Amino acid sequence: MSIYHDEVEIEDMEYDEETETYFYPCPCGDRFQISKEDLENGEETATCPSCSLLVKVIYDKENFMKNEKKSLNCSKSENSVKVP
Repeated sequence: MSIYHDEVEIEDMEYDEETETYFYPCPCGDRFQISKEDLENGEETATCPSCSLLVKVIYDKENFMKNEKKSLNCSKSENSVKVP
């Protein structure tokens, strides 16, 4: 059983598209982090690489997966080439 420093809504986290990682400020000055892949796998604990604090990420896995599929489909559509 993990003891969490806090609970954070995923909407309050910053997302880095390049690394596909969500971040949230930690009291120690660093940032909690959790990858999109971890969230897709049902993980809900974001860790800080500089200290032992943990935060629980509050998100609806089902809605998260739907939104990720929508984002993927939109990016595919934007990259597609229309042939006249």
